[in-house]
Amino acid sequence: MSELREAALVSKAWPFEEARRVLKRYQKQPPEKGFVLFETGYGPSGLPHIGTFGEVARTTMIKTAFEVISDIPTKLICFSDDLDGMRKVPGNVPNSEMLYDHLQKPLTSVPDPFEEFESFGHHNNAMLRRFLDTFGFEYEFYSATEFYGTGQFDEILKRAVEKYDEIMAVMLKSLREERQQTYSIFLPIHPETGRVLYVPMKNVDKENHTITFDDEDGKEWTLPVTGGNVKLQWKPDFGARWAALEVDFEMYGKDHSTNTPIYDSICRILGWRAPEHFTYELFLDENGQKISKTSGNGVSIDEWLTYASTESLAYFMYQKPKTAKRMHFDVIPKAMDEYNQQLVAYHKQDLKQQLNNPVWHIHGGDVPQSNMVVPFSMLLNLASAASAHDKETLWGFIRRYAPDATPETHPDLDAAAGYAVKYFEDFVEPAKTFRLPTDQERSALEELAAAFRDGDTALDLIVRKNEMMGNEDPLPEVDFGSDEFLQSVVFAVGKLHGFENLRDWFKALYEVLLGASQGPRFGGFAALYGVEETAALIDKALAGDLA
Repeated sequence: MSELREAALVSKAWPFEEARRVLKRYQKQPPEKGFVLFETGYGPSGLPHIGTFGEVARTTMIKTAFEVISDIPTKLICFSDDLDGMRKVPGNVPNSEMLYDHLQKPLTSVPDPFEEFESFGHHNNAMLRRFLDTFGFEYEFYSATEFYGTGQFDEILKRAVEKYDEIMAVMLKSLREERQQTYSIFLPIHPETGRVLYVPMKNVDKENHTITFDDEDGKEWTLPVTGGNVKLQWKPDFGARWAALEVDFEMYGKDHSTNTPIYDSICRILGWRAPEHFTYELFLDENGQKISKTSGNGVSIDEWLTYASTESLAYFMYQKPKTAKRMHFDVIPKAMDEYNQQLVAYHKQDLKQQLNNPVWHIHGGDVPQSNMVVPFSMLLNLASAASAHDKETLWGFIRRYAPDATPETHPDLDAAAGYAVKYFEDFVEPAKTFRLPTDQERSALEELAAAFRDGDTALDLIVRKNEMMGNEDPLPEVDFGSDEFLQSVVFAVGKLHGFENLRDWFKALYEVLLGASQGPRFGGFAALYGVEETAALIDKALAGDLA
């Protein structure tokens, strides 16, 4: 057994824990189909949102972990439920008025309001696949419209007719009495209107595999369940799809968790062992509400990628999947910086630590080196101080701070600079609120500016601070423009000017100089922005030119 596999078999990282559960299914013998099947589902009733990406990203992490601990081949299917009827018109699409005449039609029969694809379902499928392809996921895409229409689902549908009473018994236990009177696991697609019908069955013919029902106008129809004439209600569809494809693993949100026994029972009735499950907590918007495709709240895939890298998004998805997380634009900078911190740490860790590091799972074990010599949060503050509206402005500062860095040698840093400018323009600049300093803060800022302009003054401040605090700390190494020395100067000024809690001093720096209540490690900011430039920024604040 390789060292990697041995470590993976005991790793506490959640993808390895889930992978080991899947492997237990085949302790006695490998799957007859020749591979272990991971599935993720997508309901294309609205534009793909970030939660959809999260399912594929997390499932891929588990699939990759499985491939480390087992030699059994794997496959990932992304299944789109695009035969579902459109129940309401999404609020975040153009030309929405054109959709109202197509309510209850399968999504692949609804015109595309974007006027780019043959249907709304095709459009949303394409949006999902475009992103998954951009990220480099390895998957096979399945369309319910095609799956039902080409007969791939026919055998399971016939079996569902034959086992109709058993499946109905499972479903009826979960329904209110009023709903029980009209419920059927089958939803016929009207031969004339093309609408998905929610009507009771008059007859289910187990020999001919047909259903008989009255449409909304009272006309009786008899249809075969095969060939795309009928689809299954969504709960039976879950279990039937697992049985048809012989799915071994699928994850879904907490809102599905109460239905798990139903899905599993139907899957078993139709002849397949229920797959392993992983239930994740839901994403919330800035108001604590569940994000939704149809309402368009929260952050979309494209919006995240306007302001940050795909790796930062994958990092966000990796973190605590069983904990509800607020997903709004203000989480993006933190995700960018924490991802890079983990990337830097990875190459200094032993194998056990590496397997527990999120970046191993984000990159499937092939983890690159970090070239982010400037944190993203620092780039944001630099953009704010310089009022930068292009990344070339930031590179003027970066080159002075890190002379060996160029956009060509540090592409991740170059991309991050572009993200920082865009984030600054859209979120930081509109919210900037400067204030004038108090008398205490003014005195401290004047002395800080003087220290930044003269090395001897800076050293004297540090000596005075040490004497005041009664310690004999050695003087910091005198590298006047370094992050650490400048931070020592800022710290000394705060102590000498009576800030009992230095957080108040740093908060004053951010509010007076940067127009925000939070900010960077100020010594590092001054080193990047420039010592003389920082002193000039202080002068402008003291003159009232910022507030």
